[in-house]
Amino acid sequence: MSPSVDYALARGIGCIRLNRPERLNAVTPALVDDLLAALDQARAGDAQVVVLTGNGSSFCAGWDLKEPPIEESGDEARARLQRLQDVTRRIIAFPGPVIAAVQGYAIGAGAEFALSADLVVAGADAIFGFPEVGVGLSGTNGMSYLLPRAVGLARAKELAFLGQRFDAERAHAMGLVMRVVPAGAHEAAAFQLAEEFAAKPPVALRLAKKLLDQGQQSTLAQALDAEVEAALDTLNTDENAEAAARFKER
Repeated sequence: MSPSVDYALARGIGCIRLNRPERLNAVTPALVDDLLAALDQARAGDAQVVVLTGNGSSFCAGWDLKEPPIEESGDEARARLQRLQDVTRRIIAFPGPVIAAVQGYAIGAGAEFALSADLVVAGADAIFGFPEVGVGLSGTNGMSYLLPRAVGLARAKELAFLGQRFDAERAHAMGLVMRVVPAGAHEAAAFQLAEEFAAKPPVALRLAKKLLDQGQQSTLAQALDAEVEAALDTLNTDENAEAAARFKER
């Protein structure tokens, strides 16, 4: 991989590390390209679970505002922004769970990358924020869709309009973060979860993610029908029989 993103696979767990620690893993077009390539590599390989984290003191401090201004046409800007949006598309479309392991700053695009993950594990030192309005920009990476579903519409508007930073405990209280751990323990906690997920029957795990994600946009009738189809899919594997046999041995 390019130096801006590292990817490694071990025991069914793909680890994607943003790798611009000298810039707090701030986002550039090159980092977006490398992150997309890493997500594609994880999906094409044997990764059942992905851990997304950052090297150095921070997860991702948002778009790198110290980069030279990009000279581009309107069509070029649209293409660049759609490329950025592809990060959220790829994370959500990954068949297995994606766990964001967050330390330090997760600001702007960084907070939105974490928001796109299935679960967020944050060190106690994590700082989140959606500052785009305050710097004359707008939110990206599905923030307008994902944030209200995580914290409610009124709270999402407060976070977006004010752009205030908030710590891991408040993020946990609002529902953005699933688990807060001591500073420096975020990766160990995320990998512990990833190992538990990777040990599950893979088809059932993928179907669980698919059903829960689709259920957020479905009627109850559609969700009930989708569950029947998923149950039939599980019956076409040996996973349920193997799991039942292990359960009986306990």
